[in-house]
Amino acid sequence: MRDMHISPDDPLLLRIVDDLATRGWSQQDTFLPESLTLALAAECRKRAAEGELAPAAVGRGVAQEVREGIRGDRIQWLEPGLAAPCDHYLELMDSLRLALNRGLFLGLEDFECHFALYPPGAFYRKHVDRFRDDDRRMVSAVIYLNQDWQPEHGGQLRMTLKGDVEHDVQPIGGCLVVFLSGEVPHEVLPAQRDRLSLTGWFRRRGNEPF
Repeated sequence: MRDMHISPDDPLLLRIVDDLATRGWSQQDTFLPESLTLALAAECRKRAAEGELAPAAVGRGVAQEVREGIRGDRIQWLEPGLAAPCDHYLELMDSLRLALNRGLFLGLEDFECHFALYPPGAFYRKHVDRFRDDDRRMVSAVIYLNQDWQPEHGGQLRMTLKGDVEHDVQPIGGCLVVFLSGEVPHEVLPAQRDRLSLTGWFRRRGNEPF
C-alpha cells in the first residue's frame, strides 16, 4: 500500500475540523478506502484468533478493573511497526492530528488507539472519554471495520448531544466518528454479531509533575 499521509488541507479533513468547531462531533461515512478497511478487519480477527485481544478494563492506573457489566469488548493497543495496515491507519490519523492543530489550535501531541472487538451481546454503558484526573484526551476517533452491517445487527454508537438529543451511528466499515472527548457522552449498544472497530484518542501534553 502507498504512504497514507495526506495534506492537512485535504477537504475531508477540513470538513472534520469544521464539524468539531461548530458542533463538537463529526461523522464521515466513507473515510477509509475499502482495501484498508478490509485489511484492518483481517488484522483484528487474526489477533483475536491468536488470543492477543484482552478484556477491556475501566478506570486507569491501579484503579483499573474488568467490569463486564459496564463494558464487554476485548482490545489490543496498536504500536507502530506491528503490521502495515495499522501503520497506514496511524499515518492517516497523524494527518488528521495536524489538521486539527492547524484549524483548532488544540496542541495535540500524539494519538493512541486500540482494536476493539465486541462479541455478540457485549456493550459499553454511557460514559465520556476524558478521565477526571487526566485531561490529556482531547478528541476521540472511532473507525468501524464491519462488512455488510445491517441496522438489525445492533451495535450502534449512541451519542448524547446538546439538548439531550441522541444520535445513533451504524458501525459500518469505513465510517469514522470524531468527537470532543470531554463533552460527548456515548454508549455502545449490544450487537447480534462480532463488532470490530479501532478506537483512539488525540492527546495533548498533560499537566503531570516532572
